[in-house]
Amino acid sequence: MRRDPFAMLPFTGYHMGDYFQHWLNLGEKVAAKGGRLPSIFTTNWFRKGEDGKFVWPGYGENMRVLKWMIDRIEDEVQGKEHFYGLTPSYEEVNWKGLEFTPEQFHAVTSIDKAQWLAELKLHDALFDQIDARLPKALRDTRARIEKLLTA
Repeated sequence: MRRDPFAMLPFTGYHMGDYFQHWLNLGEKVAAKGGRLPSIFTTNWFRKGEDGKFVWPGYGENMRVLKWMIDRIEDEVQGKEHFYGLTPSYEEVNWKGLEFTPEQFHAVTSIDKAQWLAELKLHDALFDQIDARLPKALRDTRARIEKLLTA
């Protein structure tokens, strides 16, 4: 698995550190003019339980999470803060018609700090490769995440 953006490092015609800095600068410009950047969400529909089966009930239920995303964008739900952003609380998701327990939800949304620390170490190769022009904001973000994970 590659850890560079969209596995595009070999195909980028300029230094990846400059690429990152461009997007950071753009975000600052948008914010300075009162704009709002699009929200970014991530999911892991494929997390497996101890029994080896998928914990999330399947494709037909994804709309529940997508609905939460829209509600979050519209400030109708708050979520719970984690080191990587926000996670829905169990109560914020519409479970009508589905028997999905808080324990199952916890299994889908829980964080294994040791796994995340191991993942961060895998990012070191990319950071070392573009070290000379790696934006300070990325180093700071990584350091903040590592600190939160080791707390």
